[in-house]
Parts: sequence; structure tokens; C-alpha cells
Amino acid sequence: MDRTFQVDLRGVVDLLSHHLYASPRVYIRELLQNAVDAITARRAHDQGARAAIRIEPPDVTGDGSLRVHDTGIGLTEEQVHQFLATIGRSSKRDDFGFARHDFLGQFGIGLLSCFLVADEIRVLTRAEGAPAVLWRGFADGRYSVTTEGQQRDDVGTTVTLVPRRDAGEWLRRDTVTELAGLYGSLLPFRVEVAGRAVSGDGPPWQGGAEGRRERLAEYCREVFGFVPFDIIDLAVPEAGLTGVAFVLPTPTSPAARAGHRVYLKRMLLAEGAEGVLPPWAFFARCVIDTSELRPTASREALYEDSLLESTREALGDQLRGWLVRLAGRSPQRLAEFLEVHHLGVKALALHDDEMLRLVERWWPMETNAGRMTLAEFRAQHGLVRYTAQVDEFRQIGAVAAAQGIPLVNAGYIYDTEIVERLPQVESGAIIERIEPGDLSTAFEGLDPGVELAKRPFLQMAQRALDRLGCEVVLRVFDPAGLPAMYLTSRSASFAAELRATRERVDDVWADVLDALARTDEQDRPQLVLNYRNPLVRRVTEIPDPQLVRLAVEGLYGQALLLGHHPLRPADAALLNGSFLGLLNKAVGHEE
Repeated sequence: MDRTFQVDLRGVVDLLSHHLYASPRVYIRELLQNAVDAITARRAHDQGARAAIRIEPPDVTGDGSLRVHDTGIGLTEEQVHQFLATIGRSSKRDDFGFARHDFLGQFGIGLLSCFLVADEIRVLTRAEGAPAVLWRGFADGRYSVTTEGQQRDDVGTTVTLVPRRDAGEWLRRDTVTELAGLYGSLLPFRVEVAGRAVSGDGPPWQGGAEGRRERLAEYCREVFGFVPFDIIDLAVPEAGLTGVAFVLPTPTSPAARAGHRVYLKRMLLAEGAEGVLPPWAFFARCVIDTSELRPTASREALYEDSLLESTREALGDQLRGWLVRLAGRSPQRLAEFLEVHHLGVKALALHDDEMLRLVERWWPMETNAGRMTLAEFRAQHGLVRYTAQVDEFRQIGAVAAAQGIPLVNAGYIYDTEIVERLPQVESGAIIERIEPGDLSTAFEGLDPGVELAKRPFLQMAQRALDRLGCEVVLRVFDPAGLPAMYLTSRSASFAAELRATRERVDDVWADVLDALARTDEQDRPQLVLNYRNPLVRRVTEIPDPQLVRLAVEGLYGQALLLGHHPLRPADAALLNGSFLGLLNKAVGHEE
């Protein structure tokens, strides 16, 4: 035998308050929503029907209750039974002969939100040509419907809330006025609380042209708390969307929560909606009004569907177009914007060719010849040599410049990807990644006679650093004041890290890591001694093997420090030991 589900209304209200709605304040929004939909339905039949919503807080009613009056279509007795007593059944569907998107409410649970602040709800309503009906609902699930003795002169509805004992603060005049203004300020007809109008003149971006920018800037300051760098008009007709985007005047993190204000048919849907703009557009906050995007059941966010996805892409295209126009008409203004929000533009350039060209032309990058754009760098040097890590640039940038090798520091976020994408949009662009180990090929070798004479020194120096897996070479390079450089490749750094890890694991894993860490001789890091440096030339003339070891160890430690390399405990101990040994030699003591 079929049975009907029994609903515990108190349990449903608890579910709404703790899991669906963020705050009891939404009861005002739901009351306004029902009133707006009732007026929408009536005006569909009678375009000249009066449209107004009046809210009377307890200090006006005098009996502790709150009342909301609307001039909407009203309900018959049958419709009261059908809609007000059935959870999930929305009167905004086809029952009035209109498509769902004509109305704000779509889930049939809005009236229940009033039980968040009320123990009893009374709905006095009258439809055209029908008697007035009084519906009374209670938080424990009881309800009654009567027409006897009920009077209402005009078509429309009055909702009365009898507050819960612990919810009086939500019905106070100042609270109700604030919430009604928050949710209903853009509604296209009069909304008043205790005789005071809280609805404005519609969306601020649709006002007159005179003083528009100043008006919108002030609106942005009131809503978001900042004066915008610039204001961008937004429109997506297929989503029934209009609005504006405000560009932040200060830097913000890409990971920061970007909350946007969203209105649905002039009613506030969310103050901090996410996912309205593409992720790369974290530099903007927008206010939009839409008629076609769908809300979630809580009506506090937009429902993620194909229309929202295409709308997000369209809004992204409009922000992108603003950037292109800014580059064309005001390069100085664009430079100011990029100085603040370059991360967002660079993120977009990773997959947008036009933005990549904009970044190449306008965003100055760090090079060893000073800050310049990639376009300027290409014009001066042709080949774009770059390092992929900031530390690599710090290690070799100055020395590369001394050898006449221009170098771009592409170690900052997105820069490597941008440089590597450049040939895809500029056919003449040639790029080359430089690693520290590659720099040694640009250094001059020694004269054959000098190299032969210094072979005994190199053998002693190599024995001193064999235990560190480092190769010692003797070259000639600028600047002459730099005695030594420590150069390594990615594969050599990886192998060194594996060897360091090997010392901390058990024998089984040590064998595995040992196999992985085996590298060719050419992949070993190099200590490149500069024979042009007076100190190095003096060290190469030392006949004492022990003194050579101490001097080479000292040069090794100095090269690590000057090259901004991390100093391991073993390296620090080696450096200290070399200084101590040299000091003992100087004062005549043995180690």
C-alpha cells in the first residue's frame, strides 16, 4: 500500500538554517522575492497595475509582528492550499502560464525561511474576483485556511510574521530597513519600510552619462571599499546580463577570494559570488544584474552550468578587450596597470596570443642589461637567452654580461612559459635557455703552454674536491676581480640531491638512489677558477699540496657564497676548515 511521506517541519527549518541559508537575514529576501513575483504575475495581465511593496516593522504594527504588503496577483483559496502548504511546490512555475525564468523564486521553499525568525506566519491574500483568504502556518507543522470573516479591499497579499522569542533583533526597524535596502535597492518599483523608500533608481551603471564615472566610482567605494583604477562596462545579452567591472587600484593575490555582487532580475542574489569572472581576472570586482543565469537552491550563488561558463568567457573577453584598447590609447596608463596587476595579464598570456603580444611589448623584464621589454630585448640582441630560475640568473647574470652574453631572467612566475611561447606568435623569435653549466663554454681556455705548466696544480686541486663530486677547471673570463665560479646543471643538481638523500635512508633505498644518482663526468658541477684573477694565479704557483688543498677549498666556499648557492652543513664545515688551516699555516701551527 502506498503511503505519503511525513515531514517534520521543525527538522526542515533546522536544515534550512544550518545547511542551506547562511543567515536568518535571508527571510527578508524571500519575502521580497515572493512580493516581486506576485507583482510580475499581475503586471503580465495588467501592465498598468500598481507595483509597490510596503514593510511595517513591529514598532509600526504595534503588536510585535512584522507585515509585508504587496500589490501582486494574490492567491485563491485553491492556490493557497496548493502552494503554501506544499514544500517544494513553487507557484512561479507553469501554474500561472509563464516560463520559470520569468520569476525569481523557483524552488518552493522561500516561505519556510520565515520560520527562521517566526513561530507563526499569516498570509492574507486576495486574487481578482475571489474572496480574501487567510492562511496561518506554525513552526510545528500545523496550518489552517479560512475565508470566513476575512476582508481585503485590494488585490494583493499581506504576510505577517509573529516573531520567535529569540529572533526579535531580526525584526527591528533598523535591521529590516538595512536588509530591505540591501536586497531590494535596484528593484524597478517602490519598496518602503515604515514609509521610507529603500529602492533606488535602478542599476547605477544605467544612469545618465553626466557624472557617470564619478557616480560609479563612489558606488564602488561604498560596495567594495576602494576607488577603482578603471571602470569597464559589461554586457552579455544571451544571459540578460549588464553591469560593470571595477579594476583594483592595488595588488592582490591570485589566490585571494574574489567576491562579486550579483543581482537576479534586480534582486540581490549574492554579495560575494565567486566564479563570475575567469580565474586570471582576479584584479577586478564586478557588479552585475542578470535575468537568465540560474541561482542555486539557497539563492546565494549562481548555478554552474553551460550558460554560466559561456558568460564567464564572454566577460573575460570584455576585460581582455579593455586591456587591448588601453594599450592603444594610453600606454602610460597600461604601464601603471601592469605594474600593479601583471600577474593576471601574464596568466592570460599563457593561452591568449594577443595578450602574449601585449606582454612582450609592454611588460619590462629583468635582464643583465637592465629592465626592458622582450620586444626591446629582441630588437637589441635578436636571440633571447634566458634562465628559468631567479637563483640561476643571480649566479651567472653579471658574469654573462661581462662575456657579452645578454640574458633575460625568466625565473619569476609565468615568465618562463611566456618566453617559451614567444615563437608561437612571433615567427622570427629565437629563444635559448641557458643553465649555469653552459656558461663555461663561453670562457677562454689557457694557452697550451700555460695549461701544461698548470697541470700539476689542477691534479692537486681535483684531489681536494673529489670527495665533493666537483670538477676543477682553469679558464680565463671577466670580470678579473672574480676568482672562481661554481657552475652546475639541472642534472648535476638532481644527482647531488639524490646523493644527499641517500645518506639519510636505509640500504635498500640507498642502492636505488645510488643508481639514479650516477651521472656522466660532464654532468658534474664545476669549480671554474679564473686565471685572469691575481689571487688564482698566485694559488696555482703554490708547491705545497696541503696548502693547495686549503686554498682550493676556500675558493670553493667563496664561489658558493658569491654565486648565491645554498650552503650545506658539509660546505660550511669545509669553508671553516680551510680558513682554520690557512690560519694555522700562517702562524706556524699544524692542523
